[in-house]
Amino acid sequence: MENEVKKYDFDRVVRIIFTALCVLAAVLVINYLSGVLLPFFIGCLIAYMLEPLVSWIRRALKLKGRIVAVILSLIVFFGAFTMAMWFIIPYLSQEFAHMTKLLSAYAKSTLDVPLVPDFIDDFIRKNIDIDKISQMLSVDQLAAVLDGIAKGTWSILDSTISILLTLVSSVIILLYMFFVMLDYDKIERGFKGMIPQRFRRPALGIISDVTLTMRRYFRGQALVSLLVGITFAIEFYIIGLPLAVVFGLFIGVLNMVPYLQLTSIPLAAFLCLVASVASGGSFWVLFGWTILAYCICQVIQDLIYVPLIMKQQMGLNPAIIFLSLSVWGYILGFIGLIIALPLTTLIISYYKRYILKQQQPPEK
Repeated sequence: MENEVKKYDFDRVVRIIFTALCVLAAVLVINYLSGVLLPFFIGCLIAYMLEPLVSWIRRALKLKGRIVAVILSLIVFFGAFTMAMWFIIPYLSQEFAHMTKLLSAYAKSTLDVPLVPDFIDDFIRKNIDIDKISQMLSVDQLAAVLDGIAKGTWSILDSTISILLTLVSSVIILLYMFFVMLDYDKIERGFKGMIPQRFRRPALGIISDVTLTMRRYFRGQALVSLLVGITFAIEFYIIGLPLAVVFGLFIGVLNMVPYLQLTSIPLAAFLCLVASVASGGSFWVLFGWTILAYCICQVIQDLIYVPLIMKQQMGLNPAIIFLSLSVWGYILGFIGLIIALPLTTLIISYYKRYILKQQQPPEK
């Protein structure tokens, strides 16, 4: 009995060490090739997000192949994106121009808000360059910033070919996305077929855990976050908060980590302060409406969006999600943000199955 226990313990330690070395090697390789792999990971992520639409179109039109469904999905996706930009961009230009005027007026005004201490206004003026922010929000400056970002996107690879890579980077991502979407089923079956027969059952169990969490997070939480962002944008537009659409969609992005949108309240208070001081309105009335908007959106999210889309709670705690994004983002940069959840789920699943000897319940 003792020999069996020792043999089992040694085997378990070897598997832990081997897995840790594999993870470390994978991290080093991904980090080294991050510039080359970035468009591939972005293409795969978009393809994964659009797979439910492809499957739905295939079922609705009773298509045997995937190419027609993939083309129709891309038309729907880019058509919706183009329509959204067509309506949003002119509004954003107006919002940025309006915010620039409010900031300029705030910089020239003195604080006169009941129950708001003067040291808050002093802190803002000492630590935030209002004039510089106003210049950054101008249309010409934003265009210059976007142009600079585009030109520097691929400088990490080689400065001598950065201009060429800038021109073709979007095309590369689209090609990756198209071919992954086209052969999604084959890639999935081929990946499973690469696993040796003796390890297939436990490996597929872990892959199932990762897939379940990915489905809940990237697809479910992304859709919830989009709806939350739209809801906030509508609410802020109704109450007259500056940068209503931009700020609302920004909160939607924060909501990718559940409840992280609450960290935006100080920024919302700053927008209310600028708007009230610049326009002469009541800070507390606008801030009260803003907090009410947060409460209403949270109720809608918890009672409608999450039950309807997520079906059940996510497999990862929000704190674990935030820690995962922070750690992997620090290690691998933008690629780390994309693959943080799969890697974290993989590690947790391995720990539960082979260290704690827990089996995951089947998805309902």
